[in-house]
Amino acid sequence: MAGKQKLELTWIGKEKRPKLEPRILLEDPEKSYHAKHRVTDNDIFDNRLIFGDNLLALKALEQEFSGKVKCVFIDPPYNTGSAFAQYDDGLEHSIWLGLMRDRLEIIKRLLSDDGSLWITVDDNEAHYLKVLGDEVFGRANFIIDISWQKRDGPPNDRKVGSVHDHILVWAKSKDSSSKKTLAEEKFNLMPRTEKADAQYQVFTEPTGPDPRGPFRKIDTTANGKGGRFVQSLYYPVRNPFTGQDVYPREGTCWRHSKEEMERLQAEGRLYWGVKGTATTPMRKLFKSEAKQGMSAPSIWTDCGLNQHASSHMESLFGEKAFFETPKPEELLYRIVHIATNPGDIVLDSFAGSGTTGAVAHKMGRRWIMVELGEHCHTHIIPRLKKVIDGEDKGGITEAVGWKGGGGFRYYRLAPSLIVNDRWGNPVINPEYNAAMLAEALAKLEGFTYAPSETHWWQHGHSSERDFIYVTTQNLSAGQLQALADEVGPERSLLVCCAAFHGVTAAKAAERWPNLTLKKIPKMVLTRCEWGHDDYSLNVANLPVAKPDPVEPVAQAEASRKKSRKASAADVSQGALFGEDE
Repeated sequence: MAGKQKLELTWIGKEKRPKLEPRILLEDPEKSYHAKHRVTDNDIFDNRLIFGDNLLALKALEQEFSGKVKCVFIDPPYNTGSAFAQYDDGLEHSIWLGLMRDRLEIIKRLLSDDGSLWITVDDNEAHYLKVLGDEVFGRANFIIDISWQKRDGPPNDRKVGSVHDHILVWAKSKDSSSKKTLAEEKFNLMPRTEKADAQYQVFTEPTGPDPRGPFRKIDTTANGKGGRFVQSLYYPVRNPFTGQDVYPREGTCWRHSKEEMERLQAEGRLYWGVKGTATTPMRKLFKSEAKQGMSAPSIWTDCGLNQHASSHMESLFGEKAFFETPKPEELLYRIVHIATNPGDIVLDSFAGSGTTGAVAHKMGRRWIMVELGEHCHTHIIPRLKKVIDGEDKGGITEAVGWKGGGGFRYYRLAPSLIVNDRWGNPVINPEYNAAMLAEALAKLEGFTYAPSETHWWQHGHSSERDFIYVTTQNLSAGQLQALADEVGPERSLLVCCAAFHGVTAAKAAERWPNLTLKKIPKMVLTRCEWGHDDYSLNVANLPVAKPDPVEPVAQAEASRKKSRKASAADVSQGALFGEDE
């Protein structure tokens, strides 16, 4: 065998990966919004709404938020319609998988070690996405496939119609010694229901009601069929009321060791019936000792429907739903409740109608949303303002007692740092001012942008003693010497400048060991795909070669296939289809 093989999902263009530019984010204070006063001491004001391509936005967040996001919820659209009619099925899925893979890889880096990813998707891509997600996160980190009932009946145009979506859930990591992922270890239980509590009762016993309160009866035997019988778990247990030794029922054995059964007996944790004559005791599980919550099932039929979300949207905006399949707040409430605690960060890079942010805000979580569509301004911002002002009475408002408060900051992606001048030469984008340039280069070089108020040459830092300085000037040997003297031997400085003269790069390294010199823009030209602003897939504009009508049929078909493959290579690294929810 030539090389080590592994089980993986392959597709056309899988090996191609975009060289993403880590853009800076520019706040627009006019679009940011905050409550006029605090409602509670726990109000959160530093939430983020980002307008722009979601792949570039994820990359922009990576430096600051890697390892900090507790929960990511995404509802990636699959709205190709008939745009792929000219392509074979394999190419269609290849484009979708390539686009999703790029996003999942960044999302994984953004998640905290105990974080989790929740993706809603329909049958079109759910099973491909499961394999892809396993490849990115590791199969051992897959948690569950939840079926969420999204409509109250099947569509009339199908004899067998779907009424559910999948919610695929992965964890960031897992301790090798544990059966559960780190995310599962931190998951919250669902609140107990009246039906669950009704299972705990006060049962009559020969000695009277147990003073420890209501309990639920648990079988003490286990099925011994099919090779599951354990000889060491077949032994007599003395009934304290009749004095008789009892054995497990035929075909079964005890669930517990002899020592454990003796302990349960000694502590009065075995129930022998009303008169104490039962031949098989039941174990008592007291309500006071039970888990203070319930495990969530894998089928959710009580989290609202798409039509409920549509009605909520209509109540907010006074118009028919702008979104075809908005997610109800009740669904996001359950996910956010299970996966996070107050103060944790929730991210949604396909914001759609803004449900994730609205729910996270009402639940006291910090949130980040990304949206490229114009409905970011026409629907998401107005919706969030209503939430902050306490004017949104729908969704989970009443359930969580939401009264308003908090706020968010609105950001847009900065333009590309490098553009071509009229002669085709790469230059710094003239839209960048000095502060933007310093922040952009700090980000590209892995520094935290934090201009010093006392040291003019400190634009950012990577550690307590390592700094970056950015200038568009041509620096002389004298200026570099003065800079080296001020930095001192105990610190180091990366100097990004247009040029330096009076000394060669090699001599500069010898003369000033505490300085590292790099030229702008040469230092970054090969780093990224500059000027690529749109990674969203506009399926209507996909290139399709039309065969020459004079070509023989066989030759025309071969030409079409060749064109489709070439097109796949071109678009497989384009960015995701327009956001929708």
